[in-house]
Amino acid sequence: MNLAETKGILLFSRDHKEKDKLVKIFTESAGKQMFYVKGAHRKNNPLAPALISYTEAVYIGTIRGEGLSFLNNAKDIHPFRNIQADIFIAGYASYLLSLADVAIEDRVYDPHLYQFLHEALTLLDQGNDPEIITNIFEIQLLQRFGVSPNWHHCAVCGKTEGRFDYSSKYNGVLCEQHWSQDDRRYHADPKAIHFARLFAQISYDQIASIQLKAGTKQAIRIFLDALYDEYVGIHLKSKKFIDQMGAWQDVLKPKDQ
Repeated sequence: MNLAETKGILLFSRDHKEKDKLVKIFTESAGKQMFYVKGAHRKNNPLAPALISYTEAVYIGTIRGEGLSFLNNAKDIHPFRNIQADIFIAGYASYLLSLADVAIEDRVYDPHLYQFLHEALTLLDQGNDPEIITNIFEIQLLQRFGVSPNWHHCAVCGKTEGRFDYSSKYNGVLCEQHWSQDDRRYHADPKAIHFARLFAQISYDQIASIQLKAGTKQAIRIFLDALYDEYVGIHLKSKKFIDQMGAWQDVLKPKDQ
């Protein structure tokens, strides 16, 4: 079988037997693939730098339509060094990788999701606000789970400006004048809905101008958690980790920060 080259982002790796590894890579050209890496723990293995968490590279190997693929080499290795060095940033990056992993089936060609994940990791690595990056990723990833809320206008009257809430009944937002149409609407903070609507259509190159207060971030978090619980229903360890970070990050941060 001929060797193939593809750019890829390492999703996770785990030891297999004593010297080998199984690594899952989101490839740009062939979707998510599980690779067998023989002798991964061998001293001076040239593949080692490409098997470190939070790394993008051009991976070289045999890609199979079923079963395990095999990794032979890698080049153009790009570690996201700031993510690797900061446990807090890494927490968000791990959650994004996990979301991308569960959002589509293995071997599904999805270059748009690959690029979206690449952009998110790059911005995290550059020190941009991890919560905003994560919120945008979560909202725009909903469509991969078959969820397409109407964010653009009130589901009843079509109004596009003002205060809104979210309604499962209408699968979208309701303006304040029509909140009475659904007693079981989310009763979310209107600021959270405002930014959710913005994040649903924004591109990552526009986020530099966004600065949010802690209270607004928390309101967005509560809303998105409720949305994911209702429509997606996944429970990722990486999500639980970032939920808990706030309780202990001040203890671990250096005193000069």
